[in-house]
Amino acid sequence: MTPREVLALCREREIRAVDLRFMDFPGTQKHFTIPCKELSEQTFEEGFGFDASSMYGWQTINESDMLVVPVADTAVVDPFMQQTLAITCNIQDPITREDYAKDPRNVARKAEAYMQSTAIADVANFGPEAEFFVFDNVRFDQNERESYFHIESAEGQWSRGRKSRRRDENGPSNAGYKIRDKEGYFSLPPADTLQDLRTEMMLTLMECGVDVEAQHHETASGGQCEIDMKYGPLLKTADNLLRYKYVVKNVAARHGKTATFMPKPIWNDNGSGMHLHLSLWKDEKPLFAGSGYGGLSDTAVYAMGGILKHARALLAFCCPTTNSYKRLIPGFDAPVNLTYSYRNRSAAIRIPVHSPRPDTKRFEFRCPDSSSNPYLAMSAVLMAALDGIQNKTNPGQPLDKDIYDLEADEMDDVARTPISLEESLQALRDDHDFLLRGDVFTEDVIDTWIWYKQTKEVAALRERPHPFEFAMYYDI
Repeated sequence: MTPREVLALCREREIRAVDLRFMDFPGTQKHFTIPCKELSEQTFEEGFGFDASSMYGWQTINESDMLVVPVADTAVVDPFMQQTLAITCNIQDPITREDYAKDPRNVARKAEAYMQSTAIADVANFGPEAEFFVFDNVRFDQNERESYFHIESAEGQWSRGRKSRRRDENGPSNAGYKIRDKEGYFSLPPADTLQDLRTEMMLTLMECGVDVEAQHHETASGGQCEIDMKYGPLLKTADNLLRYKYVVKNVAARHGKTATFMPKPIWNDNGSGMHLHLSLWKDEKPLFAGSGYGGLSDTAVYAMGGILKHARALLAFCCPTTNSYKRLIPGFDAPVNLTYSYRNRSAAIRIPVHSPRPDTKRFEFRCPDSSSNPYLAMSAVLMAALDGIQNKTNPGQPLDKDIYDLEADEMDDVARTPISLEESLQALRDDHDFLLRGDVFTEDVIDTWIWYKQTKEVAALRERPHPFEFAMYYDI
């Protein structure tokens, strides 16, 4: 839509409020709301002022004024707010009118522009598979004297025979039709208690302009779900992922439940990933179809090589939380070895075989998870793929066996994913030159990301006693 068409939509739908949304640096969506009468064609150019010093990692208080600039073609009628239009915004400096380097959406825009400047491709299509959990209730706290979390779900086998702390008068929960650990994939009602909820999420997403391919119960117990979005260009897909999370959380809340994109909320069961399917196109022709391994072209093979070469650094953006590395452990369908394979889902990169058509040729990077900032994660993956193509990076030999069943000596030469966020951040510190090309990521963006994650998350967790330490050491 153009600004004029947005204003016409406001009149047609009797819109009275406009919600201006943007992504902060760590990856949380922010917003403020204006009366509809304040929106005009001119404001799509001039933007609206806000205080950026209150955002982690952005401006200092003496340079706090920044602009949000509405992007007309992101406008959508909000399904949860009364007579409200939601618009995604870019961030600009009010003096220079330059796009802000630490605006994650700006990073994604620059990544697409850099790709086009190389003449390698003009479109990078991403298809994310974002997994999440829906719980009936969750409680948690962390202070000087206690640390705990408590999850309630009607689905998991772990809820059998247990009294609900919210409804003790009802006695033990119904023990029938419970999903066992790691056995939730494609389960059918009544074991799958969230079918109607996911359908409502799917239909709401479609009403908001997000194309959906399917929805289903995922592997873990306790309410793990997946709704698959149709692939699309990087920037549009990242915008849609923000809309995706917003819809999922609000539909869950509407039904008295709570949804989380935390990668590993349940110990000893599968975590939530966000597998990224990638394909490059030029002049509306797919570049990844060929006669090589898995039906891929040399371009696709080199792109895989670039991603595998830089994977440890990429995970600082693709798996950006301390909790992410509780998912990346053997035995729970998460890729912990940096290799590739045809069909094999235990590899970091899988080549799907659903169709022989050239326009379906792609590969799937399985390491990322749903806690990632989609603008930064997908931009970093694209930059690594382009680096691999430019340098003709060989990804090595594929590993077509089940990696989880290999003997230790067979794994000696296979690179592993980092075991912690701190290790990923160090890898990013050592290997980020490929991200700086085209000024897509800047040194300031890299430094601020490492500082924020190291200070606010890694150090914060390291300093606090863990409840399991009491179980291990209290009587030492």
